[in-house]
Amino acid sequence: MCCCGPCAMYRRSALALLLDQYETQFFRGKPSDFGEDRHLTILMLKAGFRTEYVPDAIAATVVPDSLGPYLRQQLRWARSTFRDTFLALRLLPELDRYLTLDVVGQNLGPLLLALSSLAALAQFVIGGSVAWWTVLTIAAMTMVRCSVAAFRARDMRFLGFSLHTPINIFLLLPMKAYALCTL
Repeated sequence: MCCCGPCAMYRRSALALLLDQYETQFFRGKPSDFGEDRHLTILMLKAGFRTEYVPDAIAATVVPDSLGPYLRQQLRWARSTFRDTFLALRLLPELDRYLTLDVVGQNLGPLLLALSSLAALAQFVIGGSVAWWTVLTIAAMTMVRCSVAAFRARDMRFLGFSLHTPINIFLLLPMKAYALCTL
């Protein structure tokens, strides 16, 4: 659903058809210049083109090397995900089932994870006990999502993304809530 900027290639003829729409992004009546790679991917899909994952492609990019820039990057990405999901809702029925599942997961997943985490925290604070079923459910959901990605990409390294869950719960969920509230 998002062909990442440094990893994406487009046919010139396809890009030429969509260039005006791409260069004049608006959201809620205001110019929007974040998430341009996700926006271009959605424009391509809406125009009837398809995306292709190339597992042996190699690309280089600059990544944040400290917490502050990482969180700012994630805030931009969260806003882009929310904004472009709203723009692409009518496109979902036409997408591959995996892409539709990914879009739904990117938006409902954080909500369900946040609710589960808050329920577990409340149980711990109020009742003094650890919500083991919640912890196991979150672990199981994480492994299922990572396993699907590993299977689709034919690369077992995707299972390593399960280690990202604590970062997601304690850092990214609050930031995603802020992104949604300041969209």
